[in-house]
Amino acid sequence: MNKNSCTSGTITTLALFLLFTTNVLAQKISVKDFTVEHLVNPFSIDNPKPRFSWKIVSDLKNTKQRSYEIRLGTTANIDKVLWKAAVKDDQSVLIAYDGPGLSSKTKYYWQVRVKDNHGNTSAWSPVQFFQTGLKPEDWSAKWISVIGKDTSLASPLFRKEFNLKKDVKSAMAYITAKGLYEANINGGRVSNAYFAPGWTSYKDHIQYQVYDVKQSLKKGANVIGVSLGDGWYKGRIGFSNQKQFYGDTRALLIQLEVKYTDGTTETIISDNSWKTGYGPILASNIYDGETYDARLEPQGWSNTGFKENTSWKPVQELAKGPEKLVGMSGPQVSKHETFKALKIFKTPKGETVVDFGQNLVGWVMLKAKGAAGSKITISHAEVLTKEGNFYTTNLRSAKQQNNYILKGGTEQVFEPHFSFQGFRYVKIDGYPGELKLENLTAVAVYSDMKTTGKFTTSNPLLNQLQHNISWGQKGNFVDVPTDCPQRDERLGWTGDAQAFATTAAYNMDVSGFFTKWLKDVSADQLPNGSVPFVVPNVLNQNDAGSAGWADVATIIPWDMYVSYGDKGILETQYGSMKKWVDYISSVAKNNLWNTGFHFGDWLFYRPNDDNDGRAAVTDKYMIAQTFYAHSTQLLINAAKVLGKTEDVTKYNALLEQIKAAYIKENMTPNGKLISNTQTAYVLALQFDMLPDNLRAQAAQRLVDNVKDYGNHLTTGFLGTPYLCHVLSRFGHEDVAYNLLLQESYPSWLYPVKMGATTIWERWDGIKQDGSFQTADMNSFNHYAYGAIGDWMYKNIAGINPVSAQPGYKTILIAPRPGGKLTSASAELETVYGTVKSSWTIADGFFKLDVTVPANATATVVLPKTDKKEEIGSGSYHFEYKY
Repeated sequence: MNKNSCTSGTITTLALFLLFTTNVLAQKISVKDFTVEHLVNPFSIDNPKPRFSWKIVSDLKNTKQRSYEIRLGTTANIDKVLWKAAVKDDQSVLIAYDGPGLSSKTKYYWQVRVKDNHGNTSAWSPVQFFQTGLKPEDWSAKWISVIGKDTSLASPLFRKEFNLKKDVKSAMAYITAKGLYEANINGGRVSNAYFAPGWTSYKDHIQYQVYDVKQSLKKGANVIGVSLGDGWYKGRIGFSNQKQFYGDTRALLIQLEVKYTDGTTETIISDNSWKTGYGPILASNIYDGETYDARLEPQGWSNTGFKENTSWKPVQELAKGPEKLVGMSGPQVSKHETFKALKIFKTPKGETVVDFGQNLVGWVMLKAKGAAGSKITISHAEVLTKEGNFYTTNLRSAKQQNNYILKGGTEQVFEPHFSFQGFRYVKIDGYPGELKLENLTAVAVYSDMKTTGKFTTSNPLLNQLQHNISWGQKGNFVDVPTDCPQRDERLGWTGDAQAFATTAAYNMDVSGFFTKWLKDVSADQLPNGSVPFVVPNVLNQNDAGSAGWADVATIIPWDMYVSYGDKGILETQYGSMKKWVDYISSVAKNNLWNTGFHFGDWLFYRPNDDNDGRAAVTDKYMIAQTFYAHSTQLLINAAKVLGKTEDVTKYNALLEQIKAAYIKENMTPNGKLISNTQTAYVLALQFDMLPDNLRAQAAQRLVDNVKDYGNHLTTGFLGTPYLCHVLSRFGHEDVAYNLLLQESYPSWLYPVKMGATTIWERWDGIKQDGSFQTADMNSFNHYAYGAIGDWMYKNIAGINPVSAQPGYKTILIAPRPGGKLTSASAELETVYGTVKSSWTIADGFFKLDVTVPANATATVVLPKTDKKEEIGSGSYHFEYKY
């Protein structure tokens, strides 16, 4: 093609290359990536009408599902069909089961085939399965614990020998604990999961896990061995050194159900026939780390042939508590990336320190060999002082320290069991002999969330920023969305979670992660509808109701609906959403939310010497009013989706009153806001608080403010997520890019320039002179400010969901180049398949490559043109003079 024939802004001269070369006669479709309730072949489905999803694979462009067939049975070959459905519909996401009632603790098998709009029919998919969870009456196991009071810091061990007299056809283990557990059968771990049963609102519900353990069992003698840790249940949690928040007794519940090849069954349960003793874990705590004495290892205790001595005592059975037992609805926590030690060095203080090059969450695997009784201590830190010394003051009271005592003889490999650390550097004390790089390996540990997003540009600093955002998410998504993973906090702060939720959904599949956590949001919501600062709530009952924090109850359910097309999450959370909005109404006066405690725009810009009033203080009640409106709007949105027309009418009227009250209270006749800050204008514009005719001038005031601060942001936790979105929306893309690419404090790239590998809690956690910010609140792994990732995916790469067709059923591809970037590329694995958007600017031409998955469509908006191109599935190339 002659490039000179292209003219900028004229859609008819675009070179559109459809990249399809396969012979049409050979086209076929297939299906892949099957899930039930967002999970792959899950074992504990509680939903009586589980929902099925799949993706379609096709080489043909503009492919849509015309119809689907599902069949389900109780045998692996589905020879007896329990339910089947043949439906003319293009939905392939979260299709609800609609057959006879399902039995509990039963494995069901299913498969699907689809027909497309080209007349092609796929083969039946490989058979998938799911297993239903246990009903309360299915539990015959008893809670067991140590005899007497559970006062020891050491981790108790529990074991049970049993004999299987026949050949095993299938075996499922149902396990949970008060505290944390590690389970073994015949000397081997039953799972690669850590920190089971996970952290939930324990007073309301505790999760149980289900494991297929057939391969671990054998005919004849077998042994189950389980160790327990304090975890969040009994160990230290929260700011005030509180312990035993949920209970003072660690306990185990296990039920092993065995089916023999002859059709008979046998059940092994936790009861008073078990024995308990203590082993090598002398203490283990989320904040403080673990002490492990290898000399106390009872060799083979979880295997056959072990001889119990007098230290093994009978257990005691405990009464059943009020909490519900629920199946897993989110991902387990497990090991992921490993990092080799990069450097071992001596600090100016003479300490031996190891650098792994990445701030991560998990632990260090240590190889060591030495005399019995030798003690090795591993201390963990995120940063070094400007002098190069090991820095732990920002951990506050958290020791974050693992101690290993050698048993002598052979080389051993140590790692903690019931604790995790946040670190880049470790300090080693007491290592016998020469410490070598190969003796240490750092392991990242976080919830099993599939990576779904990739983002890169021509700017290396932006690429590092994306890296830091991703690692901030990994380190803080350890079963619950924590604010930070290292100091004596690590709590599920609701404000951080809601600010980051959409960015999180770009980087990883967080559908199950947030589905699980939102159950805790509902469980810990106060009877009056107020929502705690942290979930699970381990603070005081009255620590609740802050604007921008408690609004998590409305924000994340809607965000997950838009990201994953999950109407069910709105159905489940709607009551909680409504209770929250009604709570605000109950404390509002004349439609103004001007009461109660609020964090406000947390950690906004505050210069040290504020003689000129430069601190960007935004009135907290002004902020509260905007979130009152936002939550009301999201409730209206959810009510529309769910067909709750009366609520739509009711809350639309309320929303008008909220906005009118905001203007009367907070805006001058000329359109100036009483708090003349970036956050004030950002929230007013993002949540449509202002009349149409006053929005442009408000956006200009925002721009003027940014420029007044030398093209620096001044926003905190509540203003930052929306700052660049508002600038882009109102035609100030250049200012958004100036902020994004600003390299001096305060900015996103300042920490990057200072060597950060994760997102910092403060814009200047390390000051320009190398000194630190306030030590008692200065985390170097704190994901909230990483919310800019949402704008980067949507505006730089141009990948946007469309709420009217959620889950990327319809996609808006609208890249907005700027900031002297010459290229950007992103991809996102949606519930329909992979979306790609990649562009370059070179030699005066703009080139864009787009991929749309089967069963989805997209609208492409090309920069510097005013036309839209509607496209179906497939790969496309656009090229024109720019």
